[in-house]
This record gives sequence, C-alpha cells and structure tokens, in this order.
Amino acid sequence: MKADIHPDYHTVKVAMTDGTEFTIRTTWGKEGDKLSLDIDPKSHPAWTGGQQQLLDRGGRVSRFQKKFSGIGLKK
Repeated sequence: MKADIHPDYHTVKVAMTDGTEFTIRTTWGKEGDKLSLDIDPKSHPAWTGGQQQLLDRGGRVSRFQKKFSGIGLKK
C-alpha cells in the first residue's frame, strides 16, 4: 500500500442542540475539536417524521398534484 494516503482519524466531541455530548472518531477538524450540530436528529422533522407545512404559492402545489396525481396508480 502507498504511504501517507489515508486520512488522519482522531477524536472530536459532538454537541447536540439539546446539550448532550458524545465523542466520535472522524477526519473532521483537529484532535479535541468540538462539533456543534445545528440540526439534531432527535428533534428535526426530517428524522422524527414531523408534520410538514406546504405553502401553495400561486397554485404550484395544486398544479403539481393535479399533473402527477395518476402516476403509480395503474395496476
């Protein structure tokens, strides 16, 4: 194997939005750095399945739903 081609893995602390912290091994940053997450998988709707708000501006959502309403329903 070639020398010096692998990334430098080291430990960093990850701080979640709720204040909890844990340590991971990563190539991000330097040894001992702290990574603060803006999006927390414990509370963000993308991971928790929260309700999404669709804003229908100018009828775009309704036009899209009307145009593609029959896709995938054929048996």
